[in-house]
Amino acid sequence: MRASVVKGKYMNTLRLYIKSIGMLLKSHLQYPSSFIMQTLAQLVMEGGEMMVVILIVDRFESLKGWSGGNLYFFFGIMSVSFYLTELFGRGITGDFPSMVRTGRLDTFLLRPRGVLTQVLCGGTDPRRITCIAVGVAALIMGSNLSNIAWSPLKVVVLLESIAMSCLLILGLFMIEAIFSIFSVKSVELVNAITYGGRSACQYPIDIYPLPLRALFTVIAPFALTMHVPASWIMDKPLYGWPAWTALVTPLSGAVVFAVMTALFHLGMKHYQSTGS
Repeated sequence: MRASVVKGKYMNTLRLYIKSIGMLLKSHLQYPSSFIMQTLAQLVMEGGEMMVVILIVDRFESLKGWSGGNLYFFFGIMSVSFYLTELFGRGITGDFPSMVRTGRLDTFLLRPRGVLTQVLCGGTDPRRITCIAVGVAALIMGSNLSNIAWSPLKVVVLLESIAMSCLLILGLFMIEAIFSIFSVKSVELVNAITYGGRSACQYPIDIYPLPLRALFTVIAPFALTMHVPASWIMDKPLYGWPAWTALVTPLSGAVVFAVMTALFHLGMKHYQSTGS
């Protein structure tokens, strides 16, 4: 009985989230000219980052043993994962600190839904669609140039890697949300892990010195959610780790998200309104 009640609650929350995101997407499309121009601007920005990878591939035959196709593949996984998170989790990734400063978060406390659910339902960024498209193109290019022999298991590992990376990124953005509960303003240091991690980890993790490898393996485990499975898919296991790690290590993204969710709820117990 209890299990069915919990399942019904989660399904109801999922339906609410899908409906809310649908309404937000429609609202963005009410101004098509603005939406198209902003979306094209995002395409130019992400295309510029892709151009950097192209220039590196054109200048060097390989980067510490990784071929040009491998670099495209890593770049593609990061782009798809990061911008999917920004597309569907904008409430946490960009809006939460302003909610605290302006007092909008106070209204969420009066509603029957959980604060985190309402925050996630309160923002989306459809402009990121073009960034995701660039990432998909990089994945296809990387797959072809790396001569990946796809199998059902490799497809599962790729989808797991992207899904768990999204949870990891969302969890890391929640650090900023947690800090803003106490400090009111966002903490720019967190961006070194989130946006800095996006820039650094779109390349193979083993090209960096030990301190950075430790940072993005232990503290912000992009290496576990992205690089280990991606390298296995390309038949170049990172650090020579066994094949089973490609299925297990991405789960670290879910662990980070679960921990940050618990800390978020704990932080909300100490939330004090700004009085705005």
